Amino acid sequence: MARVDERIARSPVGEGFVERSHFTDACASLWIDGELVHLEDLVLHDATKDIRTPTHELTIARDILRTRRRISAQPPGWALTPDGLRSLRGQAWPAPSSGGDGSGVSEARAEAAHDDDFGSGEDRAERNTNVFVDEFAAIDAVLARSRAAIEQVKRPGRAGASEKDPLVYDLDWDEDERLEEWRGVLRQAENLPAVLQAIIAIDAWNELSVLQHAPWLGRLLAASILRKAGLTTGPHLAAFNLGLKSIPVDRRRHRDRETRLLAIVHGLIAAAESGLKEHDRLALARQLMERKLSGRRTSSKLPELVELVMAKPLVSAGMVAKELAVTPRTALRIVEELGLREMTGRGRFRAWGII
Repeated sequence: MARVDERIARSPVGEGFVERSHFTDACASLWIDGELVHLEDLVLHDATKDIRTPTHELTIARDILRTRRRISAQPPGWALTPDGLRSLRGQAWPAPSSGGDGSGVSEARAEAAHDDDFGSGEDRAERNTNVFVDEFAAIDAVLARSRAAIEQVKRPGRAGASEKDPLVYDLDWDEDERLEEWRGVLRQAENLPAVLQAIIAIDAWNELSVLQHAPWLGRLLAASILRKAGLTTGPHLAAFNLGLKSIPVDRRRHRDRETRLLAIVHGLIAAAESGLKEHDRLALARQLMERKLSGRRTSSKLPELVELVMAKPLVSAGMVAKELAVTPRTALRIVEELGLREMTGRGRFRAWGII
């Protein structure tokens, strides 16, 4: 893991590696918890270019993605402080998957966003009208939830914001007590090596089931332990989920504690080995794409496209058009010039990435 971190710190593809690891680790986290989220769906959802209505699992993956970014943007150790834990706990609850928060983009809106250059003027006008209708509906939903939240906070006693729906939460589940018990385990292990602290933290989090609806947060906190100890530096967070994904579930959930701890260690080793391979792959891909930039005009958009492709696992025509300030038709043309590989196998709503 230290070798991976050293390469990232000195590599021209370091930032792209870190950004891509956020996406892949978020998808792997859902896989560990028994859910499946496609990488392309998460990338498009993060860029508000959804091709279908976001699912509940996709919304959770987006929360994991944002939490990873938030932890990596803060100083090392912030996530383990009382203020950091309080802040992350508030962000850990998955938002409604119906798209009522305004972040979900319906299929009709996505089609209008991707197909602005196609169809007659009347068709485009009708699609634009549909887009505005959805936007206003989302704004109305946000305002309604805001009014309801304000009224709830104004209620006296426990009937305020701290009250939880018994259909969603187990009211006997004392998360504060469980979190304090988990922090006690960390205090007992604070004199151990950083890697051992991290794997003990993951195992204790799983055994205590600290948060009802955010089992994934413990793995991110374990990555913060490694970052606090200096094993990873800068914005680099260890991709625990990506490594644990390769470990059989019967080892990760074994009754014997030693077997579980060894499984987590092997997961960390697998994450490090995967990181080395991914870095080498990105570095080689960047070199191959840079060869196509020779002889181009200074006003060419290809260099910007190279940077975008290195930062995202997948890019769509809408994403390229937005980031490079070009038309969707131009975006398709420069994507073909760069020779990117189409990764979705679809005729519409396609996405490209590097091999």
